[in-house]
Amino acid sequence: MLDRTAFHYDNGALFCEGVALKDLASRWGTPLYVTSKHSIEDRYREFEAAFSGLEHFTCYSVKANFNLSVIKTLGDLGCGCDVNSAGELFRALKAGVPGSRIIFAGVGKRPDEISYALLSGVLMLKAESLSELRAIDAIAAERGLTAPVALRINPNVTAETHPYITTGDSKEKFGIDEAELPEVFSLLGELQHVRLVGLDMHIGSQIFDPEFYVAAITKLLDIFNYSRSKGFGVEFLDIGGGFPATYDPMKPETPLDRFADKIIPMLKPTGVKVIFEPGRFLLANASVLLTRILYRKRNHTGKEFFVVDGGMTELIRPALYQSHHEVLSVTRHDETVVADVVGPICESSDFFARQRAIGDAPEGELLAVMTVGAYGAVMSSNYNGRLRPAEVMVEGSDVQVIRRRESFEQLIQNEV
Repeated sequence: MLDRTAFHYDNGALFCEGVALKDLASRWGTPLYVTSKHSIEDRYREFEAAFSGLEHFTCYSVKANFNLSVIKTLGDLGCGCDVNSAGELFRALKAGVPGSRIIFAGVGKRPDEISYALLSGVLMLKAESLSELRAIDAIAAERGLTAPVALRINPNVTAETHPYITTGDSKEKFGIDEAELPEVFSLLGELQHVRLVGLDMHIGSQIFDPEFYVAAITKLLDIFNYSRSKGFGVEFLDIGGGFPATYDPMKPETPLDRFADKIIPMLKPTGVKVIFEPGRFLLANASVLLTRILYRKRNHTGKEFFVVDGGMTELIRPALYQSHHEVLSVTRHDETVVADVVGPICESSDFFARQRAIGDAPEGELLAVMTVGAYGAVMSSNYNGRLRPAEVMVEGSDVQVIRRRESFEQLIQNEV
């Protein structure tokens, strides 16, 4: 998706804010991740404006993009962080986000991670099972602390999204099943080093229809009322993230106001603070992946291929989720050609686009794979001995390297 506030053509050349992408590739090479700082800031402000009628706290879902500069950009605006591991917690703290603005999630927290979170003073740990509640209580007791926890409830709402990114269905591993709640609240009454502060849900990612939130929030409110009747003073209702971003122009994102119009009237009467956990919404359209055309080839059937120097090691989403990403020629071409855009990795699933109309660019020119700010660089790998790409952040006409390209030495630095 071409985010025209951040990425635009000027005299036939594709720019990020005030900088030509071809100049960035000339200086830092390819593959190269390019992120617009203004895009991140604008999306955060858009989100805050949409839900301004509700007392809330936004925690950026760090798993979407854990680059320190990305986290700091949002943290400087007052955003909190939702983390899923000790590593993500470490990154958020290093980026300057205080523990009091961090919530620790994850279905399989290790004891050392629970301890690290407690000692870091996180706002809450989200518990997803009876066993985890007991583990948190025991670790908090060892530390002489009382652990603030939220219960992650599985609302058994199956959203219409890719099966790998749905998280609110009872068939999946996430959360506490509704049938367990009486036992959970009974246990909470016994534990001495755990304090219930919130209730949480998350139904998945790329949710286009607000009615899925309505169904899940309805269940969450029933549990909220039940918890109050049991004497628990819940301070937060966390409804997760999942708000959509546009990848394919033929399937534009649902405007945030449509979600706000449904969600705010349901949650405002509770009088408690609502937590949101957007990730993809804030970051997806903030970045592009620059890649250079190494070769063009045609097989005996006439099928065209653009072979580029980036692949599934830099962006695995098309292979993993069959996701759509626009692919644009960095130098605009009036003529197009229908082709597969494929990478150098030894897998047939190594592609960015199949049978797509692409600008008729020659070998040596650049392509931009769009909408890669979320779950792009963060999921990169060293498969095939590949070096993870460099990342730069653009602010107006200023450019900063926010991750250096890996070296061959770094590939083997931990091996003995």
